[in-house]
Amino acid sequence: FKDAQIINWLHEFRASVAYLTKELEQLVNILLKLPWLRRSREVVEEYLGFLGNLVSAQTVHLRPCLRMIVSQFVPPRITIREDDVDISDSDDDDENISENFNTCHRALQTVARYVPSTPQFLMPILVEFFPFINKSERTLECYVHNLLRVTVYLPTLRLQILELIIEKLLKLDVSTPQQDIEDAEETANNSASEEKSTEEGLFDMEEDEDRKGNKVVSPSIERMAHPLAERLDILMTILFSYIKDVCHVDGKLDISNTKDLYRDLVSVFDKLILPTHASCHVQYFMFYICSFKLGLAEAFLDHLWKKLQDPNNPSVIRQTAGSYIGSFLARAKFIPIVTVKACLDLLVNWLHKYIDNQDTGANAYCDVALHGPFYSTCQAVFYTLIFRHKQLLDGNLRKGLSYLQSLNFERIVMCQLNPLKICIPSVVNLFAAITRKYQLVFCYTIIERNNRQFIPVVRSGTGGDLVQTCTNPLDSFFPFDPYILKRSKKTIDPMYQFWEELSAEDLENLKKPIKKGTSEDEDDDFLKGETPQNDGVVEIAPNSYESNTRSPVSSIGSPADCYVPYPL
Repeated sequence: FKDAQIINWLHEFRASVAYLTKELEQLVNILLKLPWLRRSREVVEEYLGFLGNLVSAQTVHLRPCLRMIVSQFVPPRITIREDDVDISDSDDDDENISENFNTCHRALQTVARYVPSTPQFLMPILVEFFPFINKSERTLECYVHNLLRVTVYLPTLRLQILELIIEKLLKLDVSTPQQDIEDAEETANNSASEEKSTEEGLFDMEEDEDRKGNKVVSPSIERMAHPLAERLDILMTILFSYIKDVCHVDGKLDISNTKDLYRDLVSVFDKLILPTHASCHVQYFMFYICSFKLGLAEAFLDHLWKKLQDPNNPSVIRQTAGSYIGSFLARAKFIPIVTVKACLDLLVNWLHKYIDNQDTGANAYCDVALHGPFYSTCQAVFYTLIFRHKQLLDGNLRKGLSYLQSLNFERIVMCQLNPLKICIPSVVNLFAAITRKYQLVFCYTIIERNNRQFIPVVRSGTGGDLVQTCTNPLDSFFPFDPYILKRSKKTIDPMYQFWEELSAEDLENLKKPIKKGTSEDEDDDFLKGETPQNDGVVEIAPNSYESNTRSPVSSIGSPADCYVPYPL
């Protein structure tokens, strides 16, 4: 049809909307299937006018109109013929795609203006049309981008839309374990370097040096080798951009917008993230928004603290809250040492009160099922100390030591509940080394006793019985372990505290206690290599998934199971 003809028809229908009742549903459906987006501007304007007239006169057609608009939130499908097979894919080359999306949002705003109840009818449609996670990256990218645009002009839907997007991201995240992502990257790097060396052999005589090798290496620099990780990376990048754009007006932080978005994100965090075990990347939306203002980071810590200490919360939620506090305090560069100390005071005081209440009662023995939140809090404190002890002692060693002594770690470590037996060995070993160095508590006697008492777990398998020792009875994890998605990590890395591997010399230093008479201004070079650096070097560090027997390579970025020998 010619544009003039379509405009004519639309004009006639606009004048007759009163007659387009439920009985003429089929006719309305035909009109809604018109390919109006790819027509001239005049047709688009006439069609938008028709939609407005239709929904205001006949709200019975509201849902079909909304479905038609939302179906345009992804690139159009095209059929590609490959080896006599028709393959349907998204048309990424459509140059008008951005303009089409703008028009879709205009259409949605027009409908919402005429029908105030639009949001409640729209939300189930947005859920229904969300593409499957194995759809093309471009399809997912466009749909999520368009959903986030809807939140700008239909703010009542923002919380539900964020929840929908983060729920889908979480499914991607948990179905893509970190180990799988690292394995895929390693395989891709190996095959890329093989191809590169083959190419270099083939083109040794080629004078155009720029062409050599680039063909192979460049595409993989930004892309993730694992297809689901690639989708997650793209979508996390969009989410981070959205958070930044909402919180900043003309390049300046808008406090009101930021607080409102923070509340929505905390609500989604509580509902979806906190109950999910061992997600790797999605939770970083909280890390990112908290970096905008110290007050937000403190509010988040306070929120987690309330979850941790509330006995009405399920034990597993309290334990996870403990993991988040420890990981956040250790890894967020934007949290100053004064806030770290305030949190340590809260956590340690709570531990001492817990010991007061438990140490003489009937339950005063080592049991994860009974005391899960206690052990999780101990691990959070130990982990924070490992990462932050240098800053705690910085400037005035005597004052710093006096502060650490006031925390009375000895009582926590020596209590009947025996936290050193339950916490992850890599954390326990480093905590023991640091506290011994500064003569805060001597953990090795207890560690040795615990090692002797460790009951092996016998698991029967096809290859016979396998004897294992359980090195993570808490089943805990560090939610802010290193972020490995290539594009979106650029947003996180500048504010992230990496870990540096211990050198042999540092390990040797750990065995030398400081002298009692150390003057407060004496330069203390303890653990030079281990000190969390600000230059972003990623090395080995305490990680939730490791055991004593596992190779530390799989836990890049967390303190290793560094075994510090017991002093004689």
